[in-house]
Amino acid sequence: MDEKIKRKRIMVVDDEPDLTLCYRLSLEYHEFEVETFNDSKKALSNFKQDYYDLVVLDIKMPNMDGFELYSEIQKIDSKAKVCFLTASEFYYKEFRKKGYNALEKDLFIRKPIENEKLVKEMDRLITRDVRNT
Repeated sequence: MDEKIKRKRIMVVDDEPDLTLCYRLSLEYHEFEVETFNDSKKALSNFKQDYYDLVVLDIKMPNMDGFELYSEIQKIDSKAKVCFLTASEFYYKEFRKKGYNALEKDLFIRKPIENEKLVKEMDRLITRDVRNT
């Protein structure tokens, strides 16, 4: 890889260590730089403004769910690209009820997800035109 080309950085937050490991290995294999966290509060304390190309948040987590973590990240970096992992359509509907109507349905990725599809989704979301979010 050309040293001048920045590898795309992704933060993944999910309270299930086996999933974050699987996501990290798959994405790193495809040359993404990946930081994973199993605790949303620890992820927030390690979040860096203007650093990540994409932040991937599980919705249902203890202590601070993905919605709350998203809100806190937006306070630090309002331009951060974020998508959500969910096993249920219910959470997308709940999120819209909480006042996040600007977020589109394609920012919600259904779990479980195959590795190749995960990589394609990450690439799609990173290269997505910010004006469309």
